[in-house]
Amino acid sequence: MRLVEIISVLGTLGLSLAILVPLAGTLVRFRAHYNPKGLQLDSEGDVQPHTGPVVSSFFGMLRRVHRIEGWPGLYKGLMPTLCSTLVITFFLMIFLSDSNLRNGKYSAPDAGVVGMLFYSIFAMLVSLPQVIITNRAITTPHKLPYLNAIYSLRVLLTPTERQKPWILYLTPGLLAVQVAHIAYVVLGLRSIRQLLLPELANAGMPRTEEISPVKFTIFLVIALLSTVILAPLEVIAIRISIQRNHAAPEFNSISQEEDGDAQEATEYAGADEDVIGLRTEREPYIGLVDCAKRIVEEEGWSALYRAWWLTTLGSLGGAFS
Repeated sequence: MRLVEIISVLGTLGLSLAILVPLAGTLVRFRAHYNPKGLQLDSEGDVQPHTGPVVSSFFGMLRRVHRIEGWPGLYKGLMPTLCSTLVITFFLMIFLSDSNLRNGKYSAPDAGVVGMLFYSIFAMLVSLPQVIITNRAITTPHKLPYLNAIYSLRVLLTPTERQKPWILYLTPGLLAVQVAHIAYVVLGLRSIRQLLLPELANAGMPRTEEISPVKFTIFLVIALLSTVILAPLEVIAIRISIQRNHAAPEFNSISQEEDGDAQEATEYAGADEDVIGLRTEREPYIGLVDCAKRIVEEEGWSALYRAWWLTTLGSLGGAFS
């Protein structure tokens, strides 16, 4: 691969990150934001009004991040995203042919539905720690340095997680929600597409006369309705991924630490207030179903469908890719 092509690939990569990182960070914060109903009961059973920030839209969250934390806040999570993207890019540059890279072609191995399912689950397992660290880097109120990974990890991970990194995979409900999302997309959407529109699986764009309008419409409606299932799974995945694991006598094994971890991080990203509210660390979610149930009870059904339209766009893009 020539130097000019490498520079072109890296330039395209940089431009993509410059656009996508703020949008992805806003989405993570919007879905992670804890916004309970107006009145709640405290530990003694007394009614207490909610006093945290109320953010009701994706673009409202985008403006709030910029207002409180400025441009650095919009680019929280840049470094873990950049590192993972560079690793993938260099891997593709090494193992893929020059013609594929020039044409921007890469696809998962064609091994049928079951093979695709296992391939997707394997890819998820490899990337899961990076997803957890990125989501926590985005939602933490602390200001993280770009070039001090050790310091940032001490802020984002508990001592237990740093000593036993594999415990990240044991975060209650996280693997379940990730596998459920993958299974629905691969076994559900892709299988239905293969049944109704097998022409889309062939290389190149199929001719219009090859596609049945009725079958295309049916599949389009199914892809749109998939938002009802996929959006809650994506919200739950973010909520659980930012829930840290800790084991100590005064905490259960899934409760977040309230003292000790972030004492070194004395500088906050927001001068006067936090961008989002986070749920109390004393009552963590204990699984996928528990997380969904508590979100509905505490914040209402609408919390499970934050930025649902982005999920719809993703479903359509993934279904026809």
